[in-house]
Amino acid sequence: MTHSSKIALIKEMLESAESSLRSAKQMLGEMSTESGKSQYAAMATKLGTSEGNTPSKQIIEGIFDGQKMLGPDKKEYSVPANYASKSKLIPGDVLKLTITDDGSFLYKQIGPVERKRIVGTLTYDDGQYRVIGEGKAYKVLLASVTYFRAEIGDKVTLIVPELEDSEWGAIENVLPKSEDDTDLSELDM
Repeated sequence: MTHSSKIALIKEMLESAESSLRSAKQMLGEMSTESGKSQYAAMATKLGTSEGNTPSKQIIEGIFDGQKMLGPDKKEYSVPANYASKSKLIPGDVLKLTITDDGSFLYKQIGPVERKRIVGTLTYDDGQYRVIGEGKAYKVLLASVTYFRAEIGDKVTLIVPELEDSEWGAIENVLPKSEDDTDLSELDM
């Protein structure tokens, strides 16, 4: 075996090991959540409500989990999908929710989590859009898919938490199609 073929084999073995580790971490994370509570719920309990609360408004800080904000009171607060998509929120981001006297919910991102970008392919399975990248399938919001006018099979740039393993990501951009890309809708399946 030549020196260059040994290097290629070692690189392939490392990529396979990294993929296996990612999958194992994902499975462990899914198994270790209690009663559907995630690592983000645990992070949210460390946050508090603001001293700025008055009878006319209430301020709550929480952690975005990919779809909703988890508050320190263990309550879930719905985050409008269009806001999450346009703001490119990802799991772990800290949000501030102001509930006004007229009942309006105003969200503001106050603590973005460290991010990384990956390139993946948009898919649709079991009623959920996902982006397959770096050996993993990340869920994405329907509002994000429609906002960017993405189509199944498109290559997209996805933002995910850099340090935490997450099942959710945020679409940042749809990459232009190259001439050699095949339109999946034209294939007979």
